[in-house]
Amino acid sequence: MVRDITIGQYYPGKSLLHKMDPRVKIVLTLVFIVVIFLCKNFWSLGLMAAFLFGGICISGVPVKMLLKSLKAILLIIFITALLNLFYATGGKTLLDLGFAKITDKGVYTAIFMTVRISCLITGSSLMTYTTTPTMLTDAIERLLSPLKVFHIQVHTLAMMMTLALRFIPTLIEEIDKIMNAQKARGADLESGNIIDRAKALVPILVPLFVSSFRRAYELAFAMECRCYTGGNNRTRMKQMKLSLLDFGFVLGAAALLAGVILLNHFFVKLI
Repeated sequence: MVRDITIGQYYPGKSLLHKMDPRVKIVLTLVFIVVIFLCKNFWSLGLMAAFLFGGICISGVPVKMLLKSLKAILLIIFITALLNLFYATGGKTLLDLGFAKITDKGVYTAIFMTVRISCLITGSSLMTYTTTPTMLTDAIERLLSPLKVFHIQVHTLAMMMTLALRFIPTLIEEIDKIMNAQKARGADLESGNIIDRAKALVPILVPLFVSSFRRAYELAFAMECRCYTGGNNRTRMKQMKLSLLDFGFVLGAAALLAGVILLNHFFVKLI
């Protein structure tokens, strides 16, 4: 399960999504998240799913990797669907358990929320899969540059955000190594109740914190040895420029938003 967490990983490629300006990708990802919550029926949600499927096809990222990112949150998706299945009111009763009722509205809502969460996670993962950490840092810094008026260290903030995202796969790999080492020493991490499993995590968390602080110190020392300062005088090897490709994706996102609004207006709302 630990290896199934793929947040922060980058998949090399030369697809259209890889060539997009990272600033546009970040903005369009935020727009995608907002629009997917505006969907009120299966027609508009289906349009979002089709748009996402098209993005996956042109990205060149293997579907297996995207499905792997969903595997880590299957429990959350299941609990969300289960709650909507039993607590959604209205519609025709399909099953009466006495203490709870399952209605057709509950079934539709459970499926709707499952698809929505899956699209949300997959779309967000697609951005990190097609953007290098360096470009992501530069893009965040450019987007947050108006905050310099308030004397906020934008470069430092962008660097912190990107490093936190980049080191997630590293920490996950470290957790997996520590768990295997503890199992080799006879530690039982899978049996027992919730309290026993929580206590079994203590031998994992302590070396993980020690390793994380050591990595942070080594990274800071390496940056200092290379005279890294950042700030306004820092130059960049690759300059970000908007192209016709970026404007095309922006127009596509605008058309998608218009389509969702129209489908929400002309079809009956689900929720």
